Amino acid sequence: MTNFKSNNQSSMLSIAKESLTEQAKALINMSESLGNEFVKAVNMILQTKGRVVVCGMGKSGLVGQKMTATFASTGTPSFFMHPAEAFHGDLGMLTRDDLLILISYSGETEEIINLLPSVKHFGNEIISIVGDIESTMAKHSDIILSVKVEREVCPNNLAPTTSTLATMGMGDALAVALIKERNFQAEDFARYHPGGSLGRRLLTTVADVMHVKELPVVNMDTPLGEAVLAISEGRLGLVVILENKQIKGIVTDGDLRRALVNQIDINQAKIGDIMTSNPVSITPEMMQVDAEALMLEKKIKALLVADRNNYLIGILEIFDR
Repeated sequence: MTNFKSNNQSSMLSIAKESLTEQAKALINMSESLGNEFVKAVNMILQTKGRVVVCGMGKSGLVGQKMTATFASTGTPSFFMHPAEAFHGDLGMLTRDDLLILISYSGETEEIINLLPSVKHFGNEIISIVGDIESTMAKHSDIILSVKVEREVCPNNLAPTTSTLATMGMGDALAVALIKERNFQAEDFARYHPGGSLGRRLLTTVADVMHVKELPVVNMDTPLGEAVLAISEGRLGLVVILENKQIKGIVTDGDLRRALVNQIDINQAKIGDIMTSNPVSITPEMMQVDAEALMLEKKIKALLVADRNNYLIGILEIFDR
C-alpha cells in the first residue's frame, strides 16, 4: 500500500511553483540551444511533397498526437502512426513522399527502432525529436532536434514530465515557424475549424445573422412620439427613416436622449428633425468579422444592411450570433 505524506497548503504551492519554474527554465535553455538543425527541419517539412507522419510510443506518442493535430489544423498535412501498429501492418499508410518525425526521449524505444530498417529502405526522410543525440534513432535520422533536459521535475527523476513538456514545446515551435513561413492566416485557420467560434465568425456573412423581421422603420414625417414607441418596440435601440423604401436616416436612443436634453418639443417635432442622414450601411455579403471591426472603428452598436438600391433589408447588431 502506498504511504501518503501529508503536506500543508503552503508546501503544496511551493512544490507546484518550483515545478513550473524548473520546467520554464528547461524551455528557455532549449530555446537558447536551437540552431541550424531547427531551420533545416522547418525547410524539410515545407519542401516535402507528402504528409508529415509523427510516430512515438507512450507519453511521446501522446505528445505526437497533439503535434499532428496542430500541424493538420495549421496547413501542414499530418497524421499520427502508432509504432507498434506500424510494425504489424500500418506501415502501409506511409508513402515514399511522406516525411517522418520520430519521437523518443531515449532514442532507443524498441518499437521505433524496429521500424528503422523498413523506413530507411523506403527512402523516407527522418526528423528525430530526441533527448540523446548519440542514440540509435538519432544516428539513423537526417535531422536531429534535441529536447535534452537536465532532469525531470518528478522527485524521483523518473516520470516523463519536463521532457514531455520540452517535446511538446519543440512541436509547437515547429508549428509556429511553419505558420509564419506559409503565411497561414486566421481565415485559413477558420476553414479547418468550421465548428469553432472563430470559424463561425470568420466564415459567417452578415446575411447569416442580421435581423430581418419587424424592423423598426418610420417615415420622415413620423411624429417624434410615435418614433419613440417604434424604437422601444424594435428592441434594437434605433429606428430607420425610409422614403420610397430607401434609407434616408437613422435615429438611435442616444440621439433621442440628446434631443431631450436640448429640450426638443416631443409633441411637435418629427423624427426627420433629429435624424442622422446617410447612415453607415453594409451589404449582406460582407463577412461578419469585418462588420464587427467596422462597428468598433465607428463606435456604433448597429449597422444597416442595404441592397444596391439602398433599400433596407436588415439590421446587424454588434457581436450578433
